[in-house]
Amino acid sequence: MTDAVISTLQTPDGAFTVLEDDQGRVLASGWTDSFDRILARVPARHRPSTVIEGPVSSADAVDAFYAGEIEHAMQVPVRQVGTELFEAGWLQLREIPAGSTLTYTELAAAMGRPDAVRAAASVCARNAPALFVPCHRVLRSDGSLGGFAWGLDVKRSLLERESVGTTALV
Repeated sequence: MTDAVISTLQTPDGAFTVLEDDQGRVLASGWTDSFDRILARVPARHRPSTVIEGPVSSADAVDAFYAGEIEHAMQVPVRQVGTELFEAGWLQLREIPAGSTLTYTELAAAMGRPDAVRAAASVCARNAPALFVPCHRVLRSDGSLGGFAWGLDVKRSLLERESVGTTALV
């Protein structure tokens, strides 16, 4: 991969940094102002060789998300490289409607591998373009939040913003 652009945006959940390739596809993103932390989300062999700071095309979708237009972020192009199982999982994550959640078990079933619950959890853990591929919509089978690379406070906030009742979320 050659060139990429990186930018930190301000959101109600804090700094949100986005890395896009030269075609405007989000490679990685998350709630941090650390460029290094975002770059580390991309496997080394797929990292861009040159990264410059500048405006990202997905900024409008981030603003729209925080203005209540949740699904706009699902239209942003992303690029992730992984095994067939991981790529299927990342596609399934984008199919979870705003306001809905799946458990890791349900995600595994949606991926066509109902016995691959740990793999489904790994799909979420290795998801680099957070927000645009909504791994935050996946919960533990007991309904608790589970993990999230950017912190459970951010995960809870995103789910609340998407109008998912979180009174049962621990």
